[in-house]
Amino acid sequence: MRHKLVIGNWKMNGNRAANTALLSGIVAGLNDFGADCAVCVPAPYLAQCQAELAGTPVAWGGQDVSIHAEGAYTGEVSAAMLRDFGATYVLCGHSERRAYHHESNELVAQKAVAALAASLTPVVCVGESLAQREAGQTEDVICGQLQAVLDALQPDQVADIILAYEPVWAIGTGQTATPQIAQDAHRFLRNCMANKNAAAAATVQILYGGSMKPENAKELMAQPDIDGGLIGGAALKSTDFLGIIQAV
Repeated sequence: MRHKLVIGNWKMNGNRAANTALLSGIVAGLNDFGADCAVCVPAPYLAQCQAELAGTPVAWGGQDVSIHAEGAYTGEVSAAMLRDFGATYVLCGHSERRAYHHESNELVAQKAVAALAASLTPVVCVGESLAQREAGQTEDVICGQLQAVLDALQPDQVADIILAYEPVWAIGTGQTATPQIAQDAHRFLRNCMANKNAAAAATVQILYGGSMKPENAKELMAQPDIDGGLIGGAALKSTDFLGIIQAV
């Protein structure tokens, strides 16, 4: 049985006072909902998360990681630095990194490898645009994004990653991915992983990252291959984030 996991991606939001209010609200509202949860925060706030979340059920992580372990790479954050602040997770290949920073599938794969080498869990993000979906390219796009990562891993490492399916066309566009559309993509991704390691494919958590909210979380997470959510805007309000966790 795969545990449900809900990860909040703060993106480039937050300040120390607002973060304290948000984190304390999440911690205070958590009951035994049956889901694991975490927040992936801007790098300057990792120390704050470490201080305020240590000893609570909430884990924390980074939003990006360098492929380099150290060196003359101004502005980069290494996997070891994330671990130094107690991080558990790191996002790799988020749709905004792919779109705005032109990250290739191969670069995302290198980031996942770097994360695993530092005992971080990479949350590998895949997803298609509206144009790609309308052209019938969904499976080719998301399998290609995933396959680059699988090609960079040893078979026994597949079990150590998390996937997040982000239908880019359903994020802030007014378009909606139905639970069945989401389930179909998740099942397809699991089948792709099975070609590398069938046993691991059955255990890897695949999160849904297409504008999950308290109103649609229960129906989405009732699907057999949807193991939780990668939450954007709703992660910035403790009541909404808790509502999604409670929907599990």
